[in-house]
Amino acid sequence: MTPFAFTALFIAMLVAVSVTKAYLNTRQARHVSRSRAEVPRAFHDTITLSAHQKAADYTLAKNRVSAIDLALNTSVLLAWTLLGGLDALNQWLLQIFPSGMTQQIALILGFSLIGALIDWPLSLYQTFVLEEKFGFNKMTLKLWVFDTIKSLLLGLVIGVPLLYGVLWFMAQTGSYWWLWTWVFWTLISLVLMVVVPLWIAPLFNKFKPLEDESLVQRVNALMQRCGFSSRGFFVMDGSKRSAHANAYFTGFGAAKRVVFFDTLLSRLSLDEVEAVLAHELGHFHHRHLVKRLGMVLLMSLLGFAAMGYLSAQVWFFTGLGVRPDLAGPNDALTLLLFLMVIPLVTFWASPLAAAGSRRHEFQADAYAAQHTDATHLVAALLKLMEDNAATLTPDPWYVRFYYSHPPALQRIERLNDLSQSSAPAV
Repeated sequence: MTPFAFTALFIAMLVAVSVTKAYLNTRQARHVSRSRAEVPRAFHDTITLSAHQKAADYTLAKNRVSAIDLALNTSVLLAWTLLGGLDALNQWLLQIFPSGMTQQIALILGFSLIGALIDWPLSLYQTFVLEEKFGFNKMTLKLWVFDTIKSLLLGLVIGVPLLYGVLWFMAQTGSYWWLWTWVFWTLISLVLMVVVPLWIAPLFNKFKPLEDESLVQRVNALMQRCGFSSRGFFVMDGSKRSAHANAYFTGFGAAKRVVFFDTLLSRLSLDEVEAVLAHELGHFHHRHLVKRLGMVLLMSLLGFAAMGYLSAQVWFFTGLGVRPDLAGPNDALTLLLFLMVIPLVTFWASPLAAAGSRRHEFQADAYAAQHTDATHLVAALLKLMEDNAATLTPDPWYVRFYYSHPPALQRIERLNDLSQSSAPAV
């Protein structure tokens, strides 16, 4: 392939993805707007008109931010590539550092810092304007600054050694560097599944053991019925950042634990919390986390293999506006260019990934209905949707591309069917 042909292909992919995303955003906004005036019939008795309209307005506001984010990301991608931004940064750093490991690490750190500076204004707007407007933001500017500083320090303390390891494998393991680098990346990913919940997450949030004895007994009984165990049940102070509520399993092996947002416990009844936990246990029962991890590892292996091929093609660099160093390593350039281009390819797999995730959610709901009362999970979903201002009327095509969870109506209809089928005959 010639550099010109690859440039044309890159532009075509960028236009196709950007136009499709803009079209999906437009469909979502139109669909939600048309349904704003009236609560869907299935929710007449459970969702108020004011709550429905708040969810619609919140969705439309996020949609507008998404449109700005799309335009910004498209512009930044063009600036880094065809307009010469990455090449200029690389050439400038080559004047400061000799070609080698230090220069490559500096290139990736510089790229990351500039990207963060570009993203921060929109991030601040989302947190302190949009989320604040709808009553979700609980974070102070001081906390945001401290979170940002801690994230940067963690990026240096943990990220730089890992980055050094990746670049070392790329440079020292021969023509199959992509395979050895993938093995290294996989091992690090597995280690982080243990390290993050035990040592990194507590740097940002407080995790206290669950103190509600009645809830602890209910949770223990449920997990024994389902044949599960964990290292403990914890409550996270999510309310200091957001009013959104959630619960999740985290960790791997001995580090596995159950975490409840304090906002969730303050909103749901014991029966509803138990039903939400049963849903999460359903993911473990069906081995969804293992399946997703396996798919991620497979896709990453294919990605590293593709990167191994592209790293030897001069047109990959010059076609994206970058002059490779013919006398030195180009591993950092390969990483950065590949990470910028690959989303244009993987975007088209989004409907398949989202469909698989929604199927897993249905399976977890069914598992919860087997071990708890399905009506309790329905009640919990209704409360969480209202509290999180989740729209009840998403556009079907937007759902196909972006929704990892089924729309509320589909989940509740299935749960109601399960509840009726499990009810004793009269």
